[in-house]
Amino acid sequence: MPSLTVENYVKTIFQIVSAQEDRPATTGQIAAALEVSPGTVTSMLKTLDAARLATHMPYEGVALTRSGRVLALRVLRRHRLLELFLLRTLDMSWDEVHDEAEHMEHAVSDLLVDRIDAFLGHPDVDPHGDPIPRADGDTLRPPEEPAGHTLAECTAGATFKLARVLDQSAEFLRSLTDSGLALGAVGRVERNPDGAGLIRIQLGKRSCVLALEAARKLLVVDAPKG
Repeated sequence: MPSLTVENYVKTIFQIVSAQEDRPATTGQIAAALEVSPGTVTSMLKTLDAARLATHMPYEGVALTRSGRVLALRVLRRHRLLELFLLRTLDMSWDEVHDEAEHMEHAVSDLLVDRIDAFLGHPDVDPHGDPIPRADGDTLRPPEEPAGHTLAECTAGATFKLARVLDQSAEFLRSLTDSGLALGAVGRVERNPDGAGLIRIQLGKRSCVLALEAARKLLVVDAPKG
């Protein structure tokens, strides 16, 4: 069984590489994501390379091997299904489930995760809109409505539905809740930009403003005007 540390590293590398269109992850990026020193990362990358879970390319970065990718997707599958399970069955909020799933993802068996998957009806995405890997550990389930662009890219008058949240820190998610934004929320852009780096949106009868920096962390799909 891979150690907790190994699982955290391959998961982090997978997420970094995926976010930058399959470009290798750098030591600095991994260190920042895991909040460890670059020297610690360099040492661990040698371990991953020896285990054939990753390939470290000097001056280029690190990429996962097929085995490393499969392991990363298994960890992400556990994490994202646990998040959804906690939200649906224990009525936890979307800003609470991430940290709890972080603690649990290394302890649950694949058998239990498969049972949770079946219990939830084989969902495509977690509470934040992230796709849930399939049981074969090799592919992601494509969401029914793949998010195509950020809220910050929407022009005035555009209608949208929130499909995915890229920043899953508890503080950011709570700020979205305070603004009335949740996964699946439908709104309309009133003004973009609204001055001072803001975007103004309408959610039902409520109007609110978001920083464009925050809007860049929200992936949306077009919604029909009505």
